Order: sequence, then C-alpha cells, then structure tokens
Amino acid sequence: MKKKLLYITPSFQSFVKTDLNILQKYFELKLNHYPWQHKSLAPLFFILQFLTLLPKVYKSNFVIVNFGGYWAFWPIFFAKLFQKKSAIIVHGTDCAAIPEINYGSLRIPTLKKICGWAYSKTDLILPVSDSLIKIELKFDPEIINSKQGIKEHYPNLNSSFKVIYNGLDENFWKDSNSIEKEKNSFLSVMSESQFKLKGGDLIVDLARIFPFCQFYFAGINSIDVEESVPPNVHFLGKLNPKQLLEKYQQSEFYFQLSSFEGFGCALAEAMLCGCIPIGSSSNHIPSIIGDSGFILQKKDINLATSLLKSLLLIEQKQILAKKARTQIINNYSLEIREKHLISVISNLL
Repeated sequence: MKKKLLYITPSFQSFVKTDLNILQKYFELKLNHYPWQHKSLAPLFFILQFLTLLPKVYKSNFVIVNFGGYWAFWPIFFAKLFQKKSAIIVHGTDCAAIPEINYGSLRIPTLKKICGWAYSKTDLILPVSDSLIKIELKFDPEIINSKQGIKEHYPNLNSSFKVIYNGLDENFWKDSNSIEKEKNSFLSVMSESQFKLKGGDLIVDLARIFPFCQFYFAGINSIDVEESVPPNVHFLGKLNPKQLLEKYQQSEFYFQLSSFEGFGCALAEAMLCGCIPIGSSSNHIPSIIGDSGFILQKKDINLATSLLKSLLLIEQKQILAKKARTQIINNYSLEIREKHLISVISNLL
C-alpha cells in the first residue's frame, strides 16, 4: 500500500507539475492549493487552510510544501504537532530580499518571520540549487544587498539542507529537424513583472545596437512594456508548452540575463531544444550552461555588446547547440531529480 503524501503549493508552474507526476508514482498524493497570488484574500486562505489541513496532515505520512510563504505555516505546524515528517522545496524568491529590483519574499517583515519559522521547524529544506543557501551576487551593479540565500537571512538556522536540481523532460523539449532556426535570433522567457529582474532592459538596449538581429520575448505582450522598443523586438505574449517548444526550436540563441535566478528552467528547456545559451553570472546559471554557451559577467551594455559581436561570428553553431542539449541531459534530467527526490523522502519516512 502506498504511503500518503500531502503536497501544498500556491501555484502550478511546469516544475511543480513535474514533481507531482513523479510523486504520484510512489505515493497516494493529496493536494492543498489556494490562489495565494490574490494577496487581499490571504487572510481568508489562511483560515481555510487551518480548517482543511488539520485532518489532512493527521492522515498523511509525509508533508511537502512548495515555496516558503504564508501557506507554509499551518502544514509545518500540524506536521510538528502530529509528529509527521515534512520538507519545504525552495525555488528563489523565498530565499531572497532584493529591494533594489523589487524582488524577494523576504523583503516583507511578516512573511520573512513566517518563512523563518517554517524553515526552522521542517525536517528538511530542498533548494533547487546550492545558490539558494548562500550566494554573493556580482552581476547587477544596482544590487546593494548582494549577499543572499536562506543562511544569509537566517544565520542562526540549523535546519538540514539537501540540494536537488530541477529535472527537465528531454523527450518533450527537443530540437526539430524540420524547423530551421532563424539566423541571429534571440529568445527570452519572462513575465512582465520579471522584465528588469531577467535583464529585459539590457536586451532591449542590445536590440538597438544590433538592428539586423531579431529579439523575442515570450510571456510578455507588447502593451505590457511602457518603454519604447525598436522594430526588431517582438513580444509574443503567453505561449502554451507546444508553442514555446516551437519557438525554442526556431531560435539560435537564448538569453538568461537574470540578476537573481533560483535555477533557470526556461534556460534548460531552451538548451534541450538546441538554443545556444547566453547567461548572467548569477546563482546557478553558469553551472547550467557549463561550456556549451556564454556567460556575461556584469550587467553592462559595453560588455554585452562585445559578447554579442563575438558570438555572432561563430561558424559551426550546431556544435554548441548539440553540446547545450547534452549538458542538460547529463546533469538535469527528470530521472536524476526523481532518484534524489524519492530517496530523501524515503530516508525520512
């Protein structure tokens, strides 16, 4: 008989769905979800969660909370009360406080206290990269609070950590022999609120300098960005996975110029689809790219211009494209994440 696992999440990004697909193979999976992004309703969800989770935690063998946040309080509280094992998976915003770029849940005093309490009471914290434990950011000169990560914000925290990287589906995210890549095309994936965080402002500046290149933003509509943009910048809006797959397959290069990035799933997806990666020096991005692409050390238009000039001269781009795919398959496959995730849960039960 499968053991019962309770999974609490405020959202259903692709990496969350990936974990759910993994976990349901091994456990009787129960979900607890409220749309916590509606901040005005957070007090209501907090009360509802108290009422629904009390019996659910009691009947469960293990509790997993996805992201640190308000939704982590009651699951961890009841897990301790009923002596159930628990873990919190952290992804980025729940490990940072960077007011200069309006990023990080830990900027909010009440939320920081709740996250700190939950992190201290859970049995295990599962970051998707080691940079979420402790990191000094050097890419974005605007960031004054450069020391980030859970251990920086909670220096007296004695909880256990186990880094398990995100896993990508190489059978879905793959290059296509029937789709020809558009020459000198650059793609980025981000939401409107992430435009500056993920280097959208720098990319638009580059587009002005390289009018013969085409720059695409998936996840943003043209009306969402207030600043004027040159005609070689294209906003694609939100794309479903199939549409995004096709755009990856059409693009030669992929930008991940984040000032802070917990992991970089879109970067890894693009690499699986044969995009040559261009990343910032932030967090785990250089490790994801390895020697299959390029790293911009500083958020500086002169350095970025010089980098683009050099990479546009590459003759055998297909060699780097294949190398990028191999890099992800070897280090960030679904199988690797599944193996480590199930192992740590089994060891706690």
